[in-house]
Amino acid sequence: MAAKYEIIIYWSNEDNAYLAEVPELPGCMADGESYQKALQNAEIIIQEWIETARELDRPVPEPRGKLMYA
Repeated sequence: MAAKYEIIIYWSNEDNAYLAEVPELPGCMADGESYQKALQNAEIIIQEWIETARELDRPVPEPRGKLMYA
C-alpha cells in the first residue's frame, strides 16, 4: 500500500542528515543520508507506525493531503 500521508523532508545540520516528518502521524519520523533515502525510510516507517497502531487498537488517521501549514 502506497503511503498517502504528507511527508516533509529537510536537511538537519544538527543530525547531519535529511529528516522526513509525517505530521499527521504523531512521532512518525525517519532520516537518511540523502533526500531519496529519507523518503524511502519514511515510507517504511509509515507502514510500521500504522501496523503498531492497529496492534495496539489505536486510531489511524486518514490522510488529509496537503496541509495548510507545510
